[in-house]
Amino acid sequence: MKKLSLHDLDLKGKKVLMRVDFNVPLNEALQITDDTRIVASLPSIEYVINQGGSLVLMSHLGRPGSSRNPKYSLNSCAKHLSELLNKQVYFAPDCIGSKTHDQVQKLQSGEILLLENLRFHEAELHPEKDPDFAKELATYGDYFVNDAFGTAHRKHSSNVEIAKYFEGKASTGFLIEKEISFLAPLSINPKRPFCALIGGAKIGSKIGVIKALVDKVDAFFIGGGMAFTFLKAQNIEIGSSIFEEDQIEAAKDLIKECSEKAVKLYLPKDLVITKEISETAEFQTILTKDGIPTDSKGVDIGPQTTEEWLEPMSSSSTVFWNGPMGICEISHFAKGTETLAKNLSSTRATTIVGGGDSVAAINKLGLSSHFTHISTGGGASLEFIEKGHLPAIDALSDH
Repeated sequence: MKKLSLHDLDLKGKKVLMRVDFNVPLNEALQITDDTRIVASLPSIEYVINQGGSLVLMSHLGRPGSSRNPKYSLNSCAKHLSELLNKQVYFAPDCIGSKTHDQVQKLQSGEILLLENLRFHEAELHPEKDPDFAKELATYGDYFVNDAFGTAHRKHSSNVEIAKYFEGKASTGFLIEKEISFLAPLSINPKRPFCALIGGAKIGSKIGVIKALVDKVDAFFIGGGMAFTFLKAQNIEIGSSIFEEDQIEAAKDLIKECSEKAVKLYLPKDLVITKEISETAEFQTILTKDGIPTDSKGVDIGPQTTEEWLEPMSSSSTVFWNGPMGICEISHFAKGTETLAKNLSSTRATTIVGGGDSVAAINKLGLSSHFTHISTGGGASLEFIEKGHLPAIDALSDH
């Protein structure tokens, strides 16, 4: 079902309430260390202003536990957005209340107001506890635009409940439209050969999309912490590496299904192991088949693995990547991820990265412009590929 688009709205002289995803990383000084998500929202923001509308922005930041915490204030995002736009962005010290209502009312055409963190209120995550929260937010706009793809798989007040108050006036933003345009083909009809590179710590949160992709991919490459659950399922010694006991049967089933459907399943041929996780830790590379000693844990894929994986990846037409291959916070354990990132950045394949820590690694290397699409939502991208739709997008008006 095609959804109403920002292009469909007559914005001149209107107030637009827009859900954005400004959930950005901050350092101890509360400075933004990666503004990817803010930059991704600029096309929609600039369009509204250029069309003569005024704009009320709302977002969450981190997990403040439903209470006010200066550490999670969006004030730094308001200042950064002002710099990016070279235009003043006003800031509301709360997202609801009479003072915020007055600020919204005074907003003139071409002006922007960013509301304080939605998650300072329990009702954002739990709409059923206070239905009036979404109702009050809805009074801030003539139209509602959702451009927060990163939270589109969640049923929250600001993205699902609020849409009920904008019948025929709730549209997608340009970022969500872009995300769908790149991710939808992966779940429907990807260009082949199609391979999926899946990493990160846990298989449990990604087993759904892995199962959904079995009928679509030609090859899986499994690395990161989740690889150890697969190795454990094959009775390979994994030492003290992380694994999920309750997912071993699922891993066995997936190994069997890949074999039956002639889907090539690549697991690490060699591993970087260590006894402790630190920048100064000693480490070595071992062959996976030899097993990891009981006092050591796997922290990255080894050079033989990257060499084995690079050729089939390079000859693919489509590559989907979600999750790092090792503990990228430690430089010694980031080499597998970085080697694959550098290779994929120069391939001719359509390369789509599904959010999360793999995006951080790509940004760190300055390679983001060399990938076809980098999703702003890790969990959302996985769920969209798995199910083909998301609750917050379903809630928007049909065209």
